[in-house]
Amino acid sequence: MAFPNSTLVKLCQCLGGEAPSNLDWVAVLELANNTLTTPSLIDLVDRPDRSVPEDVKAFVREIYRRNALRNDLLRAQLEEAVAALNERDVIPVLLKGSAILATSAPERRATRIMADLDILVEPDQMETALRALSDLDYQAHFRTPPESRKQYTDLKRPRDVGMIDLHQAAPGPDYFYRSSGKLLEHCMPVSVGHGAAYLPTPTFQAFMLIIHDQFQDHDYWVGEVDVRHLVELRDLANAAQGIDWNRLMSFAPGRLARNAIAKQLIALAEFFDVDVPVELRKRFIPQLQFRRLLLQSRFPLARWPLLAVAILDYGNYRKELGTEYQTDSRRNVTLTLPRADTLRHFFGLVGNHRIGKV
Repeated sequence: MAFPNSTLVKLCQCLGGEAPSNLDWVAVLELANNTLTTPSLIDLVDRPDRSVPEDVKAFVREIYRRNALRNDLLRAQLEEAVAALNERDVIPVLLKGSAILATSAPERRATRIMADLDILVEPDQMETALRALSDLDYQAHFRTPPESRKQYTDLKRPRDVGMIDLHQAAPGPDYFYRSSGKLLEHCMPVSVGHGAAYLPTPTFQAFMLIIHDQFQDHDYWVGEVDVRHLVELRDLANAAQGIDWNRLMSFAPGRLARNAIAKQLIALAEFFDVDVPVELRKRFIPQLQFRRLLLQSRFPLARWPLLAVAILDYGNYRKELGTEYQTDSRRNVTLTLPRADTLRHFFGLVGNHRIGKV
């Protein structure tokens, strides 16, 4: 791998349970804190490895312990919310961290730092769900305007450690779910305390997580990675059911999504030695995007000139997803250069540090 001495590469090695020699622990822990992956280092520090300093072990164990307590509270909050929704004949779909809270053993769910509980309900059940949660003293912290393409509501209570994000659709632009059919077709029932919910299959969880990071969070365009979510993809791949790689790729509605998925598969294979089929990670643009990620992680100032790499796939965006946002019928959708306002948006993302991103 290029840049084997980068802190990102070394952090991923530690997250895989192996501490490389001559490690700058201050730099690694700083990056782990910034990427919200410090509790996931528990597997490393609990091994009989004398190369890990005692103060590092103590720090990681303390963060892990505190996160375990917080996630226990979030789990109880999730059980209460699901039961209240069930009483109104609403069976929610658990997304992201909520899925981990519902299905993982306590010692494993403690490795995941999460800000809130992501729950999805059908659009025609949204008002019923809001009334059910209002009866539990939840108040709307933010609700998207009626004209927004994505409708969701953030709900809060003073006594809770996290909010509930109540969604009506899977994360990211709807375009990316055209080929996969209805979400419930990829779900299975699961018990949550005394209630019931739907849980997406590992393969579809992986698909939604990739679409969320690459296009809702714009990681694909600015050359970043969410290490915490990459660890989740690794864990999904290593679970009993695992990820069906070819089926995952079949969900992509076009070349743009296939390239974004391939970029993440390359990262999984390179950072965590996940056994991803070679033929799914051979494409030139995803390979280049991964090299860009490595270069930017080692030399942050390279983020600005390497924005040009995004242009390689911008033509696919314009021909696929971009047609839904086309307001000028005279504009050539095959043009590969972004608009000025799009460039300003990307420059803003590059210039601002985003928590959890490298």
